Amino acid sequence: MEVNLLGPLEVSREGVVITPSAPKLRRMFSLLALQANNLVRTDQIIDELWEDRPTTSAATTLQTYIYQLRKLLGLSPAQGVRSARAADVGGAALHTLTNGYVLTLPSNSLDSSRFERLARRSRAELESGAVETAAETLAEALRLWRGPALADVSTGPILDAETRRLEELRKGVLEQRIDVDLQLGKHNELLGELTMLGAQYPTHEGFQAKLMLALYRAGRQAEALHVYHRTRDALATELGLDPTESLQRLQLAVLSADQSLSLSTSGGSTVLTRRARPPRQLPPEGAVLIGRRAESTAALEALCTGRGRAATVVVIAGAPGVGKTALCNHVAHQAVDKYPDGQFYAKLLDGDGSPVEPGEVLAGFLRAVGVADERIPSSTDERSRMFRTWTTEHRVLLVLDDAVSAEQLRPLLPSSADCGVLVTSRRRLFVAATSMTVELRPLTEPEGIQLLTGVLGSDRVSRDEQSARELVKLCDGLPLALHSAAALLQIRQHWAIARAVGRLSMEICESSFGTDILGLWGSVERSCSMARPDAQDAFRRLAKMDTDCFSAALVAGALEVDERHAESLLEDLAELRLIEVATFDERIGHTQYWFLPSVRAVGRALATQNDLCLLA
Repeated sequence: MEVNLLGPLEVSREGVVITPSAPKLRRMFSLLALQANNLVRTDQIIDELWEDRPTTSAATTLQTYIYQLRKLLGLSPAQGVRSARAADVGGAALHTLTNGYVLTLPSNSLDSSRFERLARRSRAELESGAVETAAETLAEALRLWRGPALADVSTGPILDAETRRLEELRKGVLEQRIDVDLQLGKHNELLGELTMLGAQYPTHEGFQAKLMLALYRAGRQAEALHVYHRTRDALATELGLDPTESLQRLQLAVLSADQSLSLSTSGGSTVLTRRARPPRQLPPEGAVLIGRRAESTAALEALCTGRGRAATVVVIAGAPGVGKTALCNHVAHQAVDKYPDGQFYAKLLDGDGSPVEPGEVLAGFLRAVGVADERIPSSTDERSRMFRTWTTEHRVLLVLDDAVSAEQLRPLLPSSADCGVLVTSRRRLFVAATSMTVELRPLTEPEGIQLLTGVLGSDRVSRDEQSARELVKLCDGLPLALHSAAALLQIRQHWAIARAVGRLSMEICESSFGTDILGLWGSVERSCSMARPDAQDAFRRLAKMDTDCFSAALVAGALEVDERHAESLLEDLAELRLIEVATFDERIGHTQYWFLPSVRAVGRALATQNDLCLLA
């Protein structure tokens, strides 16, 4: 089955178009397809189809729609979860679960998924310096679009948000492709497209700036200045704003014929200077951090003062969803002036929970500093030596997100004391070169309220502050969970905070497989996958127990293992921050362990998933 959402809805099987024609069926199928291979809850589908006016028979009508979709599209009426979360299933099927439905599709049959994969690939190619390859990848991604996403589908609140998200991604990829084409000296070829985009988006400063640059490089300085004045007038008339500083600087550069706007050439061909520039690989800085001033100051001070003869290494650790990556990224952006020769970034755990090989990361770093592929050594040790040699003469910052082990980190560490390394990890790590470990705690109640206020606004929070406090407690003060809850309330502006508290409380109590409880499912699942198999099993079984605290002796009895083995399992889970460790109590003579309630809820859902998979 082929499903195309980037334009009018189009569903086909073996070249035969089988797109639903009924509006409600089209809307429901679009929702299931956009969430392909993931659970879509029944209440979400009802919200999408009927919005604020569900009929009393909505649940029954929904079942009828599911039956009609299966019949029309030839979808298998699969039951259970054998392949409900698989992303590479052999054929399409519409699964029924206890609290919703999963449309499984082969990994390459959905155009929106292909688009997002190509966008990610192009970013990696650009980071490695493969500019021309990235240009081809970006163009391939944009060719998938046949018009606005779901152009002929009447959308409800969830689909409307999704189509807006896809449109913003498309604009971002389009801007990136134009940037790359400008790097490649294609300014004359771009003029027609940029002129059209400039007329279509008169207040989009990114497109207007690119049009100005293309015109200037084509020798049309006066027209480039005219574009600036036209944009300034549009911003003032439509939005009451002045141009940003970057656009104003571009205007001054055009006026003064600044040489920085010109392409350098050699022998008549464009010379790409990207590789000669310091790598700038940090992700964009996110939202303002709440409640992390002390941790941020300590990490920044360690990076900016530097000690000893080796690179400064700061490790940030904490429970799933506590905001390790956000703090790391914030500190990295604050420290860039200390490391003028470049900033490198690598994710050390891939999407399916597998560790990324250090050799692969090093190859990307070497490409980013201009080493040609044919000169990159084949072995990890040789790549490590080459990178360390380069770092001896450069002051650079490495940001290594989601490190799995000290063994994975060691080949990546630079040798110069003038370099810095920021590491996030799901487990506590000991690295000989570590200068500091920052242990992140959940936010306090006032900090959680501040976070919600920043997203939802003070008026909405103050109207129901008691419910806001309950929401912070429900989320255990974990920023990821709080942002997930706030995003739900942003989408559903008509909801009171108390309603979200009720909905999320029910999800935690039910702990159903497939429900992304407080947005923590993926983070907890990846942390769990890093544990050894018997510890994974222990985590799921302990999550189902009703006791608040447990000791090695209690766990030994519950799991039918000896106490020494039970303690080993508990310590493994504590290293991964899947359980917490209470202070040693001399009165009872042993260590007590406990769960964050939100992490326990995901653990119960994972246990349910495991049980169902064994039965399926």
